[in-house]
Amino acid sequence: MMEKIGSIVLLTISILFFGTPLVFLSMLFWHQSYVWLLAVAIVVIYILFILKILQFFKTTRRKQVTAFIMVGIIIVPVVLAGQTYYESKLATVDSEINIWAYHPFTEDNQVVQLDEQSTLTLHGTMPKMDGATALYPLYTAFVEATYPENPDYFKRTVMVNKTPDAYQNVMNHKVDVIFAAGPSERQLKLAQQKNIELNMTPIGKEAFVFFVHKNNPIDNLTLEQVRGIYSGEITNWSQVGGANEKIRAFQRPEDSGSQTALQRLMEDTPIMTAEKRDVVTGMGGIIEEVAQYKNYKNALGYTFRYYSTEMVRNDQIKLLSIEGIAPTKENIRNNTYPITSEFYAITAGTSNDNTEKLIEWILSPQGQALVEKVGYVPVDEANK
Repeated sequence: MMEKIGSIVLLTISILFFGTPLVFLSMLFWHQSYVWLLAVAIVVIYILFILKILQFFKTTRRKQVTAFIMVGIIIVPVVLAGQTYYESKLATVDSEINIWAYHPFTEDNQVVQLDEQSTLTLHGTMPKMDGATALYPLYTAFVEATYPENPDYFKRTVMVNKTPDAYQNVMNHKVDVIFAAGPSERQLKLAQQKNIELNMTPIGKEAFVFFVHKNNPIDNLTLEQVRGIYSGEITNWSQVGGANEKIRAFQRPEDSGSQTALQRLMEDTPIMTAEKRDVVTGMGGIIEEVAQYKNYKNALGYTFRYYSTEMVRNDQIKLLSIEGIAPTKENIRNNTYPITSEFYAITAGTSNDNTEKLIEWILSPQGQALVEKVGYVPVDEANK
């Protein structure tokens, strides 16, 4: 008996010594369902060895019952891991961008060039800038047109963050100008609390778009239907002429440009609570974030036209018409697409004189021609 107890103690120490670091490391680098699968596998192996040491498996009946129980214990984490693998293969609209392709003055980048020499060449201290990911190809085109050549601008002078961070940076005077959609109500209140005036100069116009899986039979929604879906009143695609499937309507994080656009579209209609996902943090804790779009057959998401058609270019996703009007450049230009908005060069009291010169140039015929060439609708044409 003492020999069996000694074997169990030795096995327990071995499992703790090797299993605990393995589980901890997996929490740092794996999705949480994979961690559960590993942890359950270790526990099952431990129990089987204990039973073996205690000579539990003396009869076929005991072996069969134990095998049945163990399989049942393992099935749940295996299903979770399988679901995680399936979801990892679904198309998204947030992790497919090679942002390095748009860094200014780097070899073989995709930054759009002017057809002729720029009428503005800046000298002295270059304006520090930041902005929304969707506008990065545009403002790096401004940089290559007007800044002295320097491949080291990235992160120090020309940043690319998401809209909430860009607004924080300009309000905290870490940058001179940002390029983004208009601020949310919360961002406006924060600026007011800081006694900061946001100077917003329209430089172009863009379409706010909704998209679904390419096999979804729905091609068009009305504004009323969109508001019904995101208020929670419309919950099934059959209610808008589609298949009998629950609508999985994803949202974006608060203060992002596209979430602010949705809030403006909804007007006074409250938006339903966003679907959440659990995220394992670096130290093994779990936090909740707004679930980003995954291209399920019943999914619905939103973004801006240029980001989806020129940057993501995902052939598994299709853009919807709104009120029967497709979100094309032509329909933005002629003001027929019903959800369009201006985007801005935004400052908050910069002392860099080159910032004003740059914005003036962006509004010039040459600057607006570059806006057009990058793929956006110039603000001067949009207002004709």
